[in-house]
Amino acid sequence: MHPRSMLFTLWGVYIRHFGSEIPLSAVLRLMDEFGFAGPAVRVAVSRLAEQGWVSLRKAGRNSYLSMTPKGLERVDEAATRIYRLRPERWNGSWLLLTYTIPEEQRAARDQLRADLAWWGFGTLSPGTWLSPHSLSPALAARLASPEFSPYVDYFQARYTGPNTNAALVLKGWRLEEVFARYNLFLEKFYPEFEAAQSGAQARALSEQDCFVRRCRLVHEYRKFLFVDPGLPEELLAADWPGGEAFALFHAYDQLLAGPAARYFYSVYLAAGGLNLAPERLKQSLEAALNPFGPTGSYVSEQSDKPGLAYFKVLDRVPTHR
Repeated sequence: MHPRSMLFTLWGVYIRHFGSEIPLSAVLRLMDEFGFAGPAVRVAVSRLAEQGWVSLRKAGRNSYLSMTPKGLERVDEAATRIYRLRPERWNGSWLLLTYTIPEEQRAARDQLRADLAWWGFGTLSPGTWLSPHSLSPALAARLASPEFSPYVDYFQARYTGPNTNAALVLKGWRLEEVFARYNLFLEKFYPEFEAAQSGAQARALSEQDCFVRRCRLVHEYRKFLFVDPGLPEELLAADWPGGEAFALFHAYDQLLAGPAARYFYSVYLAAGGLNLAPERLKQSLEAALNPFGPTGSYVSEQSDKPGLAYFKVLDRVPTHR
């Protein structure tokens, strides 16, 4: 686990819902929960700033950290994919993308490859990539930039042979590794989830424990964004463990959400974060606790009503420094 990666996790789960700015002292306190010393966190923040992901501002003796538009775009895209309740329905069409970027622009070519892998594309050949998903607005904007638009073309197409769509998947993606990683996720977190559900263990968990557990859970599940293309069910094996892993992630996430949010807000507030008005606090907590509900960022076809977990914590959240 690296401090840079955990900072993105914290932003996606909590900070983005609280004005998307946080006192640096609160970041240092929260990152200490995962064993990251202050100097390491400051170095990570500095590098993220140099790369254009975050910005720092001074206000008297205090420093405040916020995400840049570039950083927020990436966090929003990741959050939407993490909390997608089910794969999109597939219409049998493939998005086919080709590029011919000159050798002297190798850095741009490498960046495009990284972007396409992030968005779940598979490779048919070094310059030909494919995806069963529609082109996202964020990726469309990226491809339309002057850096890439002269060299990129994409099409909607149907595979007509000589093999099957399933065979095409085997050619474009290495799913064996993803299969194994999902099983490791289940082996690691299912016993922990069962124990946390039991009466004695559940009562023994502090708000601080729940915060650490929830961040670690999301952090581990977020890694699948880099390896799992999110293929439609029609293209996956019958014993694909991704659905089971998501069900576990969802259930455990919601079990920990309430006390974890209370702990986050107490640290945020004590460090000089916004003392939110009751209605704003309710909205922020609802978004943080219910990413599957309509007031969060991740509405889905299967979720048209917010959960009730956040109502149980509102009257216990500190509202004064």
